Amino acid sequence: MRLIQGNEACALGALHAGCTYYAGYPITPASEIMEQMARMLPARHGVFVQMEDEIAALAAVIGASWAGAKAMTATSGPGFSLMQENLGYAAMTETPCVVVDSQRMGPSTGLPTLPSQGDVMQARWGSHGDRPGVTLTASSVGQVYEVTVAAFNISERYRVPVVLLLDAVVSHMREGVELPDLPVVTRQAPADPAAFLPFGGTDFMPLGAGKPIVVTGLAHAASGLPRATDGANAARMLQRVVDRIDAAGEEILRTRALALEDAEVGIIAYGISARPARGAVELLRAEGIRAGLLELETIWPLPEQAIRDLAARTRLLLVPEMNLGQLVLAIRATVEGRTPVLALNRVDGQVFPPAEIAAAIRQAVAEVRVPVEPAFREVQHAAHG
Repeated sequence: MRLIQGNEACALGALHAGCTYYAGYPITPASEIMEQMARMLPARHGVFVQMEDEIAALAAVIGASWAGAKAMTATSGPGFSLMQENLGYAAMTETPCVVVDSQRMGPSTGLPTLPSQGDVMQARWGSHGDRPGVTLTASSVGQVYEVTVAAFNISERYRVPVVLLLDAVVSHMREGVELPDLPVVTRQAPADPAAFLPFGGTDFMPLGAGKPIVVTGLAHAASGLPRATDGANAARMLQRVVDRIDAAGEEILRTRALALEDAEVGIIAYGISARPARGAVELLRAEGIRAGLLELETIWPLPEQAIRDLAARTRLLLVPEMNLGQLVLAIRATVEGRTPVLALNRVDGQVFPPAEIAAAIRQAVAEVRVPVEPAFREVQHAAHG
């Protein structure tokens, strides 16, 4: 058992996953990840580089990956905005790498020390064009370690850049955790280097390790050679990677359930908002309202089947987010009217207290006129004398 900070858990998870290269630029509240990597990587024969800005940081990470390293960077909202062009380049070139974004209040410089969940849509749609994307998140220090390892494993297995969304609270909280010895995915080398097509599958050959390879941000053939005017080829290349991620299933679509077996109302939460949501479930159940929580560790791609299943058996869904309503839009589209999906939002840099989420459920139950079990009616009757 160790008492560690969330950002430290992220660095330790990266090292466990085999990260040997870190390039970044310091920014609150992600700087401790950089500090930890600066201390620990050189001792493990890895490379740490402080770059001149976040654009250069992700460019260096992409280059390091193509040189054969497992590579990562970490930033916060303003730096994440600067990384969007290179994030699209990493997607087009199918470069395995990990980008950590510890969210803070924005836009612009915003409130640097206060938490937010305002980068959810940017993590999926920030770079131009359609691209495959995987985004993970965590609500505890132990989860940070686990999802960091998962981010590297997914990135390596499916050759995609993976974004890990934390926030100022999760990054800076300290908890006693046991760090498990999680399995690690190694990079898949081609069985026949002579016949290797660098963009024909998930095998990966670093530059300089075999025959010459062309790596370009232009639309390209499986050989890597540019096909900048061949729209049909570009569609095939994009769809191939999207299909690869869609077929991955549970390895990518990570969720956690609390009291969902008999839930009549559901809460869907992620990141730091999942912690008070757990407390709200306990408060509501003590009153006779059968509430349950679906916590999303993967938010992109959205775990649509898990959400549909929950919507089919509950009478109400509430989505608390520390933004003005970002993931709730995709959840409503997924639910397709099966049940009401209500948003609860904060943009003041403060974490929801459990009582606020519980109160929103009570109000929704009353307004939506959701039938409840006799136990809750008895509580109401007692409360009113």
